Amino acid sequence: MWFDWNFQQPSVWGVLSLVFLITSISIAVVIILEKRSPFKTAAWIMVLVLLPVIGLVFYLFFGQEYRKQKLFSRRGIKALTRFRRVTSRQMRLLQKMEYQLPHPASNNLKIISLLLNNSHSLLTTGNQLKILNNGKKTMDALFDALEEATHHIHLEYYIIENDKIGNRLKEILIRKRLEGVEVRIIIDDVGSWGLDKDYIGDLKQAGVEIWSFMEVRFPRLTGRVNYRNHRKIAIVDGKIGFTGGINIADRYLDGLPGIGPWRDTHLKIEGDAVACMQVVFAADWYFVTGENLWGNTYFRPFTEEPGIPVQISACGPDSDWDSISQAIFTGIAGAQKEVYLVTPYLMPPNAITVALKTAALGGVDVRIIIPERSDAHIPRWCSFSYVEELLEAGVRIFFYQRGFIHSKLVMVDGVFSSVGTANLDFRSLETNFEVNAFVYDERFTRQLTAYFRVDLRNSREIVLSDWKKRPWYNKTRESLAYFVSPLY
Repeated sequence: MWFDWNFQQPSVWGVLSLVFLITSISIAVVIILEKRSPFKTAAWIMVLVLLPVIGLVFYLFFGQEYRKQKLFSRRGIKALTRFRRVTSRQMRLLQKMEYQLPHPASNNLKIISLLLNNSHSLLTTGNQLKILNNGKKTMDALFDALEEATHHIHLEYYIIENDKIGNRLKEILIRKRLEGVEVRIIIDDVGSWGLDKDYIGDLKQAGVEIWSFMEVRFPRLTGRVNYRNHRKIAIVDGKIGFTGGINIADRYLDGLPGIGPWRDTHLKIEGDAVACMQVVFAADWYFVTGENLWGNTYFRPFTEEPGIPVQISACGPDSDWDSISQAIFTGIAGAQKEVYLVTPYLMPPNAITVALKTAALGGVDVRIIIPERSDAHIPRWCSFSYVEELLEAGVRIFFYQRGFIHSKLVMVDGVFSSVGTANLDFRSLETNFEVNAFVYDERFTRQLTAYFRVDLRNSREIVLSDWKKRPWYNKTRESLAYFVSPLY
């Protein structure tokens, strides 16, 4: 008997459409139940509606929320267990007013207590800090420290490239390993995707241990592209540490074609805070290798000598709280006189946007430097989308003119500051693995502010009346970038 298959049974396309519809509705329900920000929720649902097939694939690869599911367990990490006991004791002493805080740390008790609670970030006092305000100073200081290593070198970078500066690093590391120094490296698998097998092979052949953080390989790609290790950490013999905005690549010294010089800031730390940086590295090393780093050769005993008070805070999808974001929010919200910020990408979470506007409306001098030219188009236009509402509240916005500014700096009231890897954008503050140094010292903050004022002189201030006159197509690009930015 002849049958009309178009009517007697569903067509293939009909079945596929039904499956897709059920899948899309299920995903939309999951997104809503995850209780993300309304902005992100709306963006993902709109993508599923407007780009049915592409949107579904994009979500499966990039959009799944694993933060609350704990990407990895921290149980069994000896360094974390011990440091949590120490930070808990410090918190109890602070609550009983039995811990004598050095000035001006005593004026920032709220932030100190917050970081102790949300990330077990120990307050250390026996520290000396050096600001490295460009790529050359950073690489010179880093390579000098590496040359002096006698026991171990620990490196953790988002980007290491096979270029002149990358090969100089490789040569030093191979030589130090042949001298008997332990060398461990963690690279982000996406950030350092271009690092070829020969480069890695040369290091491994010399005995250097190098591992990728959360390898991205199909079909294990889902979810892993979205959560990247954006930390930059270098530790030498457990006594010298480096962190900040600078990766291992020539562009951090030579700049970018068509954009100009690369302006960045890094930090050299000597003292007790290095042990806290070592904890961050040890936790990440345990995650990628299963090896527990412990002992006085890696974690030097605290001296508690006089010095600059510092808290090292790390955050990421494995954390219970957005610790860095919360500390920055608290600093801005508590400001009395001034808030100075530098960020390459201005896409702050809503809470920080409100804090910035509230501070400015309350009479605080709030100034933000961002680049006018950028290395990424969508973040650039999205950053511009925030400018008008901030200007309307009295925040002063400056566009850096002498190349690309990549520093990540916070300065509040001349006594509290932060240098680290986290940009003032929701990807850094909510999704990536980051690390920042929070510093409570007037002299250090004055030095950082002096560099900030130099950058101000190399920037142009944006005036609200002029900004509103920008072409309609710029406004359209900004709106589109703002819409898709949660997916970026």
